[in-house]
Amino acid sequence: MSVETEKYYPARWWETAENTSDGKSKILCTLCPRYCKIGEGQSGFCFIRQNIDGKLYSTGYGRPTGFAIDPVEKKPLNHFLPGTHILSFGTAGCNLGCRFCQNWSISKARLDTVDALFAEPDEVVSLAKKYHLPSIAYTYNDPVIYAEYVVDISKIAREEGIKNVMVTAGYIDKNARKDVYKYIDAANVDLKAFTETFYHKVTFAHLDPVLDTLKWLKYETGVWFEITNLMIPDENDAPEETKQMCEWILENLGDEVPLHFTAFHPDFKMMDKPRTPSATIINARKIALSLGIKYCYVGNIHDIEGQTTYCPNCKTKLIKRDWHSVLMDEIPDGKCTKCGTVIPGVYC
Repeated sequence: MSVETEKYYPARWWETAENTSDGKSKILCTLCPRYCKIGEGQSGFCFIRQNIDGKLYSTGYGRPTGFAIDPVEKKPLNHFLPGTHILSFGTAGCNLGCRFCQNWSISKARLDTVDALFAEPDEVVSLAKKYHLPSIAYTYNDPVIYAEYVVDISKIAREEGIKNVMVTAGYIDKNARKDVYKYIDAANVDLKAFTETFYHKVTFAHLDPVLDTLKWLKYETGVWFEITNLMIPDENDAPEETKQMCEWILENLGDEVPLHFTAFHPDFKMMDKPRTPSATIINARKIALSLGIKYCYVGNIHDIEGQTTYCPNCKTKLIKRDWHSVLMDEIPDGKCTKCGTVIPGVYC
């Protein structure tokens, strides 16, 4: 792997939108519901999809901002290869504009403002193999924007027996997602709130496309997925909103999709907001469980009970966690050791 100054890769999911008065073409990017119209020499909202001579290029292809080895629980995924580690990386840019972004140093950066490596897809897979990692996570910023890179890496990884994980806001076009998720094994979808007002004002996006992606994952794919809701004081933490979100999940996705409530800390353009109280997160979990969601977890606070997987039938403690560490794992073959209830997920 080496540092390179320029790397342009032909993008997919676009069409010519219109010609300007000087005869140059604008491009309509159809990768996500933002549907950016991009003029000559310009980039879309995400920074890394650029119109060059009337064609769309992914300037983020092969340009990771760095690699890390994380516990898979950090994604967070609690029912996918629990206790294992995962190769994680992202690029610059993002297709949402979250004012609270906690990875803003890369998601809000342009490639020319960050140190980026160059890594071909097979090199990423080789890195996972070198460290004997069972999976690769496309994460930190939203992998939707570097979808071409995701597709090429995930295809090779699948051939090598390595699993692929999307950590995403789920903001992706209906047609594009069929291609992007072709070799994906698991996803964590960040359901940022349950009101259009929050999505519009705080993330500069919309709620409905995310809900549609969740239903598509459930009913039209074999992708294992879990949901995360980052709770921000006075923005999306009202008990009634939590109740409405849980009721929608139960009605549209069922009671077995794991749900994670995580605590906000002041960052980016929300430095004036306080850290989410632990009591808010714990109460959200209580609401979810009381409504019938079987697997609900807390994050960014210290609460072993809220991080532990219990059998929904006999309440036996099956996977005990402390932050991102697995202290006990008692789910052989994905079943409760006491009553035999199947615990949905993907296990080693």
